Amino acid sequence: MSNHSPAVSASETPDAGLVEGAKRVAAMSAGAVVLIVGVLIALAVVMSPPDAQDARLSADAIAKRIARVGAVEVRDASAPATHTGEQVFAGQCSGCHASGALGAPKFGDKAAWSARIAKGFAALWESALHGKNAMPAQSGGQFTDLEVARGVVYMANAGGAKFPEPTESAKPAK
Repeated sequence: MSNHSPAVSASETPDAGLVEGAKRVAAMSAGAVVLIVGVLIALAVVMSPPDAQDARLSADAIAKRIARVGAVEVRDASAPATHTGEQVFAGQCSGCHASGALGAPKFGDKAAWSARIAKGFAALWESALHGKNAMPAQSGGQFTDLEVARGVVYMANAGGAKFPEPTESAKPAK
């Protein structure tokens, strides 16, 4: 018998243990990454609304996202929309004449309107078109001169006048 120790194989070298340990650490690290990614994906699926994907891709949702911001409307300038006296009053005159602001005669107040009605429709219309005291001129504004005339008749008649509805042939006093 010999006193020699048996031959050492390559797998039993001190460096071989380090290599095996490094392989195990790498395998465990890769497994941990796969596990973490899997958990994150599962959480995302569980936490997301059931129809979130479908809602974002629906035709209505897409149409809203790509809709135009503005639009141009072309109208025939020779045929403006016609407003009634009541509509003109509500849209322009009521701001002052409903409350009596700035000394304006209140709508339906016969005493406040009587002296103005006595001057006649033409004088009232002229005041409305070109302004008087604190009332600004209405001519050239949102309503046509004829529509302003209808608003004047609507207010004056509520204050006791008996003015007829103005027609296209009515012309303001100059």
